[in-house]
Amino acid sequence: MNKAFVRENDNDSAEEEDFEAAPSLPQGAKNYMTARGHALLKAELAQLVKSERPALVQTVAWAAANGDRSENGDYIYGKKRLREIDRRIRFLMKRLESAEVVRPEDQENTEQVFFGATVTVCDADGGEAAYQIVGIDEAAAGEGRISWISPLARALLKARIGDAVRFASPSGPRELEIIDIRYL
Repeated sequence: MNKAFVRENDNDSAEEEDFEAAPSLPQGAKNYMTARGHALLKAELAQLVKSERPALVQTVAWAAANGDRSENGDYIYGKKRLREIDRRIRFLMKRLESAEVVRPEDQENTEQVFFGATVTVCDADGGEAAYQIVGIDEAAAGEGRISWISPLARALLKARIGDAVRFASPSGPRELEIIDIRYL
């Protein structure tokens, strides 16, 4: 059978499902995002569409013109990478279409924790940490940005300075006291 009609890799559909299923929103929830996160996704989409994809298409076209495609590494890798880029472009377009940009600096009720707030908390041992509540596509726990659907963020939402919040962490139940709330 001609290789043009055979799937190159049986894992292609599984890879696509895994990629499309990357952080998902709860059923019926809006895709809240900060202005910073929205701008980063738009910049990534523009970079993929305007520079990375066209350069790769040119490389794949050059590799295809070289003849036998079955043993042509540039062609095979290029086609695979092109599928990955196209998948990411579709994903970013869906996320940006459904995004609802929330500007934390416009928050009027600064006494309570809402989306976009930067919250400083203290644990029972006296250790302090600051977390900003952001959209699922911009979360980076190591940098102090947590998704609004995470257990910690859900516990913090609507709390006030001085409140103690309880939540289930991977290491077991924890309690944190809110020290400060800022909207930047």
